[in-house]
Amino acid sequence: MSSVVYYYHRKRNKPRVPFAPFKTMAIRFQEKRLFPRIRFSGPLRYAIRGVSEFRNAICDNLSAAGIGFINDKFIPPDTPLMLEINILSRVLNTIGRVTRSSYLPHTDRYRLGVEFLEIGLNEERYLADYINMKMGKL
Repeated sequence: MSSVVYYYHRKRNKPRVPFAPFKTMAIRFQEKRLFPRIRFSGPLRYAIRGVSEFRNAICDNLSAAGIGFINDKFIPPDTPLMLEINILSRVLNTIGRVTRSSYLPHTDRYRLGVEFLEIGLNEERYLADYINMKMGKL
């Protein structure tokens, strides 16, 4: 016996919409990222490419392909950045491109997503090892 309850239309005595009170609709989500992302809270220095002034920011998350950070200044997407990421006792120098910049309500800050464009082979290995260590895969 089915747990579906039918409600009948009063005038026509035909079933309307079935009602299943204990069934929930599952939302299917497919991960589109190629690399795992970890929570990472650490210092970051960046400069817009072509400008010599470096600014400080706080990292939010990190992957082998990019970084997310909180910033007090809006930077439009597609802006190239020079990044200095401090991980443990090492500073990784990379060049990235802003992929998204969204306003954080009630804070006057912005959450930025940056894709790495240029990163050295040794730095890429160090970053991948660090992420794997944090995920418990090493």
